[in-house]
Amino acid sequence: MKRNIKVEALDQIPLEKQQIELVERKCLGHPDSIADGIAESISRALCREYLQEFGAVLHHNTDQGEVVAGESVPKFGGGKVIRPIFILIDGRATKKFNNVAIAADAIAVEATRDYLRTHFTTLNLERDVIMDCRLGTGSTDLQDVFKPCDGRVPRANDTSFGVGHAPFSDVENIVINVSDYIDDKLRPKYPAIGQDIKIMGVRDRNTIILTVACAIVDKYCADISEYKEYMALLSKEIGKVAQKQTKRNVVVHVNTADDIKNNSVYLTVTGTSAEMGDDGSVGRGNRCNGLITPNRPMSMEATSGKNPINHIGKIYNLLSTQIANDCIAQVEGIDEMYVRLLSQIGQPIDRPLVASVQVLPQPGVKMQKIKGEIEGIVDTWLENVTDITEKVICGELKTF
Repeated sequence: MKRNIKVEALDQIPLEKQQIELVERKCLGHPDSIADGIAESISRALCREYLQEFGAVLHHNTDQGEVVAGESVPKFGGGKVIRPIFILIDGRATKKFNNVAIAADAIAVEATRDYLRTHFTTLNLERDVIMDCRLGTGSTDLQDVFKPCDGRVPRANDTSFGVGHAPFSDVENIVINVSDYIDDKLRPKYPAIGQDIKIMGVRDRNTIILTVACAIVDKYCADISEYKEYMALLSKEIGKVAQKQTKRNVVVHVNTADDIKNNSVYLTVTGTSAEMGDDGSVGRGNRCNGLITPNRPMSMEATSGKNPINHIGKIYNLLSTQIANDCIAQVEGIDEMYVRLLSQIGQPIDRPLVASVQVLPQPGVKMQKIKGEIEGIVDTWLENVTDITEKVICGELKTF
């Protein structure tokens, strides 16, 4: 049966020619991103356990976690957390299969501690964090839908959709690359740079303004003079990375809420605002491409923590993004592409109710010339939709 793939030309002004564009990223240590990272690490840990014990991934969804802020007293040279961050592990998991008990709660707690230990070295897990695991079990009807419909292709767990786009704009590339540069290059050299960073980019015609909020770890910063040096360093390095991605003018602002005269600055004990004041929830931050992009179509589904077998909120968001990127890489003549995949609950995930592809062709390019190639790429990805599952379990695809 032929898949319902619809490819159409999009009649709109290209994003790069629109006057205003907004792009946001909540980096690794933002409380919403912490919640996403924990949720996804738990899902992957459960997948590994299920595969090892039973040869198949069993029903689970861990996309409901919460990070509740604690209280801290930061000060130059080193402060302390006086009320720990609270983490609620929530969601659903299979805890018994073929009369064999599964330690899902213990696995979830261990995965959470491993994630925090790996990514947040300034957190004292004995003092700064407490957690509670409240994993339930899934409803019977959704567990039944979880079973493959023909021995290979799972059935959709929900009537929902996923959205992806390509290529990234200048601002989108800048925000992602600045985030990666800070994580991979700057922080290893300067541990005072905390993990909690938010990057907001706005392009007003040909001027790109980056507003960056960056937590500073107090024990690595001696005084206000050193703090100011870190602000200057961040501004300079961010500007250099951003300017490599664009010919437009770039302006960088860092920690604009600081009141230097009164020593009121973004100083933290742990490198994350979750230590005091900011809570976090799964799915409230970045989409699966790592960005929040109000100029683009987006799904509101949380990608992190959802099972990678049949949860459309995960699979179709990741898949639509992969399709869009492949089309841009392989098909000449596309300015912009948007992919929307819609499921029907209970139906095979390789046969969405509709696979909608909207294309903004480059000037002079006829849709008839590129339509067939695009349809072929979409059809091939849907034919091999379970590849997304394997990539997720192996950690090859990011979800936030």
